[in-house]
Amino acid sequence: MDIKEILTHIPPSDLTYDEWLSVGMALKHEGFTAADWDEWSRNDSRYKGGECAAKWDGLDQADPPVTAGTIVQLAKERGLTFGKKFTAFDWDDCISFEENSVSAEIIAKSDEGEKIAPPEDFDPVGQITAFLSALFEPDEYVGYVTEVYEHDGVLSPTRGNYDRTAGQLIEALNRCGGDVGAVLGDYDPRAGAWVRVNPLDGKGVKDENVTDYRYVLIESDSLPVERQNALIRELELPVATLTYTGGKSLHALVRVGARDKDEYRKRVAYIFDVCRKNGLEIDKACKNPSRLSRLPGFERGGNKQFLIDTNLGKSSFEEWRDYIEEISDDLPDCESAADFWKNMPDLAPPLIDGVLRQGHKMLIAGPSKAGKSFALIELCIALAEGREWFGFKCTRGKVLYVNLELDGASCKHRFRDVYSALGITPTSLENIDIWNLRGRSVPMDRLAPPLIRRAKKGGYIAVIIDPIYKVITGDENSADQMAHFCNQFDKVCNECGCAVIYCHHHSKGAQGGKKSMDRASGSGVFARDPDALLDMTELEVTEALMKQQRDRAFCAVCMSWLRRFMGEGAIERFCPGDDRFSPEKMRETAHRLLPDNSYKLMMQEVEAANKTVAARSAWRIEGTLREFRRFPPLNLWFDYPVHRLDPDGVLQDCDPEEAYNPRKNLGRKKTKEELKSERITAIEVAFEGCEEDGMTTVKQLARAIGKSVDTVYNYLDEHGGFWRDKKGNVGRKA
Repeated sequence: MDIKEILTHIPPSDLTYDEWLSVGMALKHEGFTAADWDEWSRNDSRYKGGECAAKWDGLDQADPPVTAGTIVQLAKERGLTFGKKFTAFDWDDCISFEENSVSAEIIAKSDEGEKIAPPEDFDPVGQITAFLSALFEPDEYVGYVTEVYEHDGVLSPTRGNYDRTAGQLIEALNRCGGDVGAVLGDYDPRAGAWVRVNPLDGKGVKDENVTDYRYVLIESDSLPVERQNALIRELELPVATLTYTGGKSLHALVRVGARDKDEYRKRVAYIFDVCRKNGLEIDKACKNPSRLSRLPGFERGGNKQFLIDTNLGKSSFEEWRDYIEEISDDLPDCESAADFWKNMPDLAPPLIDGVLRQGHKMLIAGPSKAGKSFALIELCIALAEGREWFGFKCTRGKVLYVNLELDGASCKHRFRDVYSALGITPTSLENIDIWNLRGRSVPMDRLAPPLIRRAKKGGYIAVIIDPIYKVITGDENSADQMAHFCNQFDKVCNECGCAVIYCHHHSKGAQGGKKSMDRASGSGVFARDPDALLDMTELEVTEALMKQQRDRAFCAVCMSWLRRFMGEGAIERFCPGDDRFSPEKMRETAHRLLPDNSYKLMMQEVEAANKTVAARSAWRIEGTLREFRRFPPLNLWFDYPVHRLDPDGVLQDCDPEEAYNPRKNLGRKKTKEELKSERITAIEVAFEGCEEDGMTTVKQLARAIGKSVDTVYNYLDEHGGFWRDKKGNVGRKA
């Protein structure tokens, strides 16, 4: 629509004088003529020929200027709706809005209030002086009106007077002997008298003559005055004076205390919004700071204009705003323990037994190359198929994997590779949804709304976000900013009823001596916010342990080929007892029993197994749990692309890499040769302390060194100077 078409939806007779002037200012700003303004104004009974042309050149422009937006708003307030072109949103788009007003719904509950009645000893001088004293300083100029003019039977105020201060007026009133007219001028008892709501500069009565943006007029004539009185009081509005107008409304002058016109406008809009949301519809013409209000101490149409009360509600706008925002929040009410003690609510069922409940949050933290993404994919599969994850049973259900780091093809291949490596038949692929957002991720506060929409639609029991550094909002070292960031996960949990699981990286530097919950990078909020924190640290693996892993892999490949060709019975006959764990024995047996071509293929498989072992890394997972007891540390091997629990306990005595030691870190880091020498010395010292008749046992050595039996076996193999038998006895070689 164009502006002139919109004007046809605004009856000029429905506007106040100020609003009518605003339309003229908007038309002038948009390039229209006085004739356009005049043509529209003819539809008002108050129309005077030539008035628009006379005022056109003198129309003052506000700062900011009055634009076509004012006309549009006036039309909207009168029911006009505007057709908008529809925009097609993609599923990844974020639809958001800014809320510039208080979120309070109905907070005032009173249905009726006390009866409004004038004081029995009505004292005009006392009424006026009390009113002026409550609003103005003695040296501030006051604008007041007692003269009126009549047009078409309507009595309207003139510009009035504005050249005397409050102190001068009060002094003159106190000396007038009750003759108010001698001080303020005679008035028409049909109309009463008025006063400007803010102090002036003594030079005029326009908004630019206002010297302090102190008050705003609250007036509503759509409710009985008793109801108005009750709402004003219950809302705790910071009222300086409350006056009965002698008509169908009350006038409350509410403290605004703005520093300038712009702040005045914003605060007034806030006050009006709260009043409107609580059933107190305010006359929109009351917004300007030079507005006229009713002056108590006069009669109007046979009724008295009188001061009802002063200094109601809160003492300032700031205090009142804090009060409104405190009571209008959307937080739940407090609960008494007596109400639920005998009827406890059910706990959320476990999602991961002993670790995480449904609808809760979990963080996996670890350094790079820990395979955190693979661990999350393994968890997706465990949830989708209802299997175990790191030894913990998982609830079966749908899961959404939010991929922020990998390209789509790589992510899909990873899922298939992990399924294959785990040896799981994919029977529940429909339970896994993948949302690929690489290159399209947005901060978490913007990602949360579309994520919630999808989660509600998908019916997921868990949403997995990998990784969160892609969506962090703000400085990760700032506690308040990270608290806001983590609150987005709460929104997803609360609105969708699903768990949110995500991963984050460690901070730089040595981690071994830190507590598990202090290793994640950034603010401590990361570790303290989730209901479950699983922290991954890499373990130092000795060369002896890696040799043991290579030997076991060699023997496993040999056993597989021998079973394929010889059968289980022949295995027992040709590979008895400990021979099965000796690479030399297994190699000899396989070479002797297998055809040459098969033996060559077996050795190729052995070579591949050795490469896998060489790429293997060892990890320890420690849990910090809010809902469950802490579980013993889990030791795992990361065999790309999956993690496997340490079945033999060989990682139990391994230390985290770069374990923090104040003395150690002050000096040079020990070489592998020096560490090996320490282990050899430990075996030597332990044997000398335990041996009897040149012999001891592996268990005794383990107790002496403080390591596990498997670790002592590794130490003995690394030393090379001791023999051991099947019963666990140990002695020096000749």
